[in-house]
Amino acid sequence: MRITAVTGRILSSSFTYGNPAGPGGNLHLRAMDTLVVRIETESGLIGHGEGFGFTLVGTTKDALERLIAPACIGQDAGDIPGLMRMLHRRFHNFGRNGPVTFALAGLDIALWDLAAQAAGKPLHALLGGAKRARVPAYASLLRYGDPALVARNTAEAVARGYRQIKLHEVDLRCIEAARQAAPPEIPLMLDINCAWDSVAEATAFCAAVKEWNIRWVEEPVWPPEDFAGIATVRQAGHTGISAGECLGTPQAIAAMLAAGAVDVVQPSVTKLGISGLLAVREAAARHGVALVPHSPYFGPGLLATLHFLAAAAVEEPLEVYFADLAAPPYPTLAPQGGFVAVPQGPGLGLTLEG
Repeated sequence: MRITAVTGRILSSSFTYGNPAGPGGNLHLRAMDTLVVRIETESGLIGHGEGFGFTLVGTTKDALERLIAPACIGQDAGDIPGLMRMLHRRFHNFGRNGPVTFALAGLDIALWDLAAQAAGKPLHALLGGAKRARVPAYASLLRYGDPALVARNTAEAVARGYRQIKLHEVDLRCIEAARQAAPPEIPLMLDINCAWDSVAEATAFCAAVKEWNIRWVEEPVWPPEDFAGIATVRQAGHTGISAGECLGTPQAIAAMLAAGAVDVVQPSVTKLGISGLLAVREAAARHGVALVPHSPYFGPGLLATLHFLAAAAVEEPLEVYFADLAAPPYPTLAPQGGFVAVPQGPGLGLTLEG
């Protein structure tokens, strides 16, 4: 099954997220952009993947089409380990975490889509087999910076059936507003996005929220590679600690796990590919750490993560951005009552729109 073409396509959609000011009110995002990676083969099968992007999608697309695509033509799409090893080694000098590796991740997802299609099976069958027909989802709220908006959107997420909620707030007033708006049994996750410059600040923050049923505080310190600092915050024992989305290789994540930095590891499929997620799954199991992938996406990356979680030995939730797109790539890929149904068709199992 030889590769005949590799291309990228940017899907862009307007969105709402429960802020009267609209996108841009306090976000850098003006639209939700998805980079779809497409692989064509001589057999006629077509695979789709997604490379990390948001506002970087144009750069990732350029890396895919100008650098990576020419090296793929004529290669065997069925030899995923061999092809990905060759590409990572050939292009490693252009960065081990950035647009080039994001494009490679999208290519890797598309190769797994092709492999599952060729086998006539859903992707989860190649990842260990589905352990569940639906996966719980958690609402990943964007940052509002306003306690009233946080409370209102937290209540809306609960009304939509979500039973786990993540905030991107650093203001304790906003977090307290969410805690009061959600039933006490619903855990909150707090993505700090490396807000604190010191371990002391991060530890004090964790201590301040520890009574609010917090499952984890995510990426508490800057920079994200400060594994010793993250581990020190974790050792204080106030809350669970998670990280991993900013790391570009399984090797970097393995180093973080070896440092004892996290209770929950969060690899991103649009940065590591499915092959990378499988490597992290093995490392997480060795270290006894929970694995909850980072997946605030709308395209093949979200769908691939859903298959991965369906095949996981332990049930963990799928991250779903709490934003409504005018033109979602997969209109049927939406939570119902706090769960997302796992597709059973060959490959990724859903038809891409747009």
